[in-house]
Amino acid sequence: MKDRIYLAIFLLGAGVLLYAGRGLIARSVIVTAGLTFAGTTAAGVFGLALYRVQIELRASRMELARKQAELNFAHEVQRALFPRQFPSDSGLEFSAICVPASGISGDYYDVLQLPGGRLVFAVADISGKGISAAILMSNVQAVLRTLAEAGRSPAEVCSQLNRHLYRVTDDSWFATFFYAEWNCGDRTLTYINAGHTTPVLWGSSRGQQLNEGGVPLGIFPDSEFRVGKVELQPGDLMAVYSDGVTEAGVRRGEQFGEARLEALVTRHAQKPLEEIQQQVLKEVRKWSGEEPEDDVTLLLVRAKENGKEGR
Repeated sequence: MKDRIYLAIFLLGAGVLLYAGRGLIARSVIVTAGLTFAGTTAAGVFGLALYRVQIELRASRMELARKQAELNFAHEVQRALFPRQFPSDSGLEFSAICVPASGISGDYYDVLQLPGGRLVFAVADISGKGISAAILMSNVQAVLRTLAEAGRSPAEVCSQLNRHLYRVTDDSWFATFFYAEWNCGDRTLTYINAGHTTPVLWGSSRGQQLNEGGVPLGIFPDSEFRVGKVELQPGDLMAVYSDGVTEAGVRRGEQFGEARLEALVTRHAQKPLEEIQQQVLKEVRKWSGEEPEDDVTLLLVRAKENGKEGR
């Protein structure tokens, strides 16, 4: 920066001298030699400054490429944490997607088939964005899977995960969390909603609010969580999502909102889950613009006849 200031002053001074001595150039060898020296020196300083700018630019590009490579690696690692396939014989079918706002996401979804015929699924939204949120998300995934595979009930999973997050994070970090366990025998979904967005239900349970639960995880060490239950009949559809869906468009002054999401799911409810997913993403993107303002996560769940594939 100093080189550029000095160069600008030098060139300005040379220009002033050239203008002031324009009539002396032809008559004075000293003036001609002085201006020639000044011009040559200015050209040399300019060349040196240009060379240094090129070196800095090359270094910046290398640093940017390194950071992009690290970001791409983190993105691939994170993608590996999401389920690669979903259980097909549990009485539920799934479709899910997570669209990060900044390369990697603080959102999380999971579907686990556990011993004894148990099946659990979850969606979480870590406060913040970027690498810090993604690291905390991977921590939530590891602890959640450990607790679920150990046979903990939904209330125990949420309580222990809450205490864990409270211990390992400061006051600015928390996670909204929706956790559910499916009993295929009596078609009952036992769930806890810890400060998360309210899932959309379509079908026999339409209009029921899945709000039983408590505050987001990690805020208080001894939070208690209420357990809710809902019965799902074949064909019933549930959309569990992060606030990146309903709050899309907040920068333009109007959010996408729960009412639009519910109407959209209702309009396409009979279609395959992948088509519903694409319709939701399309409308959210159209509403907010091409670049997502926040991480967008959507988990679609449809009840089917036990042991039979959904449409």
